[in-house]
Amino acid sequence: MLSQPARVARDALDLYKPLPPRTGGDTGARSRARLKEARIDHQLVTTPQRSALMGRVRARDTQPELRVRRLLHGLGFRYRLHAADLPGRPDLVLPRYETVIFVHGCYWHRHRGCKRTTTPKANREFWQAKFAANKNRDRRNVQRLVRAGWNAIVVWECETRDPEMLADRLQSLLGEICVGSGSS
Repeated sequence: MLSQPARVARDALDLYKPLPPRTGGDTGARSRARLKEARIDHQLVTTPQRSALMGRVRARDTQPELRVRRLLHGLGFRYRLHAADLPGRPDLVLPRYETVIFVHGCYWHRHRGCKRTTTPKANREFWQAKFAANKNRDRRNVQRLVRAGWNAIVVWECETRDPEMLADRLQSLLGEICVGSGSS
């Protein structure tokens, strides 16, 4: 049987485990209508416009990351942000528990089974190579952290949309780590 921290590390290495199906009601017709209005027709966007859109994609302080930070802080955990001295520059570092948390976007990091994991039809080979490189880099970074004695947790963007489910998942994973490390 694996120790608690080893189980958490094993789960982090399985970066592409799909989420269980969500239970709950329909999001509503108004929400779907707003989403349709917000979509941009990719055929009408010029190269400079596309470049400007892609330039607005942030690497830090994203909404999913801010949700995780607020939740952890509310649970009493204190952390460092974007530690440059660790492989992969984790989004959150809990030094007391030797734990790092990556908050991955489902699209860029290819969350298997998620509806947000789509591949553009234009220039498909380029995107497939880019996404494969992202996945390989993620796996390599988690492996390097685990070898250095860190626990690694991956939180997917779609998981941050349900605060209760996210809180339960983080409490259970961090609870295992706290018990395993002897800290409270």
